[in-house]
Amino acid sequence: MAPPAAPAPSGGARRRAPRWRPAIPAVLLGASALAAGLPPAPGPAAPADLVRVPAGPFWMGRDDGPPEERPRHRVELDEFWIDRHKVTNAAFAEFLNAAGAWSPEGERRYEDDDPDARIHRVPVPGAPADAPAPWVPDPGFERHPAAEVTWFGARDYCRWRGARLPTEAEWEKAARGTDGRRYPWGAAPPTPRHAVFGRRYNATEPTDGRPAGRSPWGVEDLLGNLREWTATRFRPYPYRRDDGRDAFTGEGRVVVRGASHDEPAEALSVTARRSYDRAGAAAGHHHVGFRCAR
Repeated sequence: MAPPAAPAPSGGARRRAPRWRPAIPAVLLGASALAAGLPPAPGPAAPADLVRVPAGPFWMGRDDGPPEERPRHRVELDEFWIDRHKVTNAAFAEFLNAAGAWSPEGERRYEDDDPDARIHRVPVPGAPADAPAPWVPDPGFERHPAAEVTWFGARDYCRWRGARLPTEAEWEKAARGTDGRRYPWGAAPPTPRHAVFGRRYNATEPTDGRPAGRSPWGVEDLLGNLREWTATRFRPYPYRRDDGRDAFTGEGRVVVRGASHDEPAEALSVTARRSYDRAGAAAGHHHVGFRCAR
């Protein structure tokens, strides 16, 4: 487990493209994976697993929150697609079997030796002694969101799928729509029907188990269960698309959005911003997962 995330300034974090079509992916969706030296994925995500967020403006941030969430301002984004659910242990195990737990550059992708990990190598009876044991999700946790994935592992998984990590602006628009709401489901305070929160340490739930908490676009599990990696460097608002913030590569601090299963209801907000430095980004965490975008 990595050291606790340092809060964004005054934040107080606690421890712990064009429209996608099935006929296109062999060329377009495999390009980023090949460029990154990754093996090709077995196939793109099914269209039902992706949610389209149309082009246009939305309200980002808030005026009545901590300094790093101010000011409330309008941001214009192009159309994009985003995963309906967080990436699961079962899905990430497929990636580990195809690409490995370390990148060619020596970046760790997954902390399987952390006691909070839910994916492990399981020997196959009768397999040759020199055959590597496959990565297998722990029984009962296949549909839970994958924790202990480093930022580099999340980046490489999305590339393997021919996708990328969402920017923090995309994440917030996917979560709150265009009416400036505080929660993906509206203004009602969080309940266990909406999100996984207020749980004991490491008590995640399946990522597809809270449809009542979906956003206006139909994206689910955005608050609670696990926070989520983004592609964005932490910088003050107002958000700008042209200042290089949406290209985190390890320098500076990377933005983490959402909330975790072991946080209270008060921590659930679509505008909350937390961040990790490079050491934190290179480590896995029991309360951080991810989803992909295109």
